[in-house]
Amino acid sequence: MAKEGEKGEWKEFIWNPRTREFLGRTASSWGLILLFYLIFYIFLAGLFALTMYVMLQTLDDHKPTWQDRLSTPGMVIRPKADETFEIVYDIQKTETWDLYAQALDKFLAPYNNSIQVQKNDECVPDQYYKQEDSGEVKNNPKRSCQFNRTMLEECSGIYDQHYGYQEGKPCIIIKLNRVIGMLPGKNGNAPYVTCGAKREDTDKIGELMYFPPNGTFNLMYYPYYGKKAQVNYSQPLVAIKFLNVTHNQDVNIECKINADNIPIGSERDKFAGRVSFKLRINTKN
Repeated sequence: MAKEGEKGEWKEFIWNPRTREFLGRTASSWGLILLFYLIFYIFLAGLFALTMYVMLQTLDDHKPTWQDRLSTPGMVIRPKADETFEIVYDIQKTETWDLYAQALDKFLAPYNNSIQVQKNDECVPDQYYKQEDSGEVKNNPKRSCQFNRTMLEECSGIYDQHYGYQEGKPCIIIKLNRVIGMLPGKNGNAPYVTCGAKREDTDKIGELMYFPPNGTFNLMYYPYYGKKAQVNYSQPLVAIKFLNVTHNQDVNIECKINADNIPIGSERDKFAGRVSFKLRINTKN
């Protein structure tokens, strides 16, 4: 009998025919609750939409409103066979170094003089190429300066399609990561790259040649305005040619950027503004 009573109570709770209540509430009560939540969620959706609209009005399609970055840009090398930053090959085995030459060909293709002449301007060297907006009038798209492949001379792949790898005098190309608005250098002094062996390999690295001369990133390639604002931007490059590096041994090399206003390394990133890699040229069978 007790179970039947409990069963009856549950049935009455779900639907009470005497009071016409469903789950303890009349139709008008349920209607008011549903109306409240409907208005409440419409209000929340409207508030979210208004917040997004106001936020989007503060954004620029061509330039980030806020930038949180390291004060020192990163550096990368080419060719880059894998994530280990090692360039290892055997002069007598073409297949071991030809992949590096092909990688450099592919990387430098956009820097062909014919392409640069069509896309970019011939700028005045040794000064920033600033293209400021005029108030609310955006100066977009912004022009970019030519960086012609021939500026890399012996490391351009034009005069030596093997980039020196078949002779044991390989070329390595370095570029700085893009940073919007960065003005490297100070007082007209352009940033430049220097490379050297780690302490244990100082007697193995031999003589180096830099292209362009002195390994400089000319000021005319700065500032960078972003991918959307400066669609044809060509990053400046520096090539290093190793003329007589010791063969059949690992040579650990570090290259770094030198500029009056770019600090090297920090507590957050000890490798900021520098890149390390291993070079090994084998000549023995």
